[in-house]
Amino acid sequence: MDMRRLVGLNFARLRKEKGFTQERFAETSGFTQQYVSDLERGRRNPTVVTLFHLASALGVTPAELVAATDLSETD
Repeated sequence: MDMRRLVGLNFARLRKEKGFTQERFAETSGFTQQYVSDLERGRRNPTVVTLFHLASALGVTPAELVAATDLSETD
């Protein structure tokens, strides 16, 4: 799995765990809903700085966005 897809899947999982819709996350974080959607689909290649901002907005560490986990359940 490539890094963009991994980050997208981790981000989507964490966002849902925190109770955010894409729209609500966009409103509170300053990222656009389109960016969030593209990120979750693996179409964005976030920079280290962007990973930091995404993680901060979710209340997680940047490492959680890049961690290789069991992603077999990707609802």
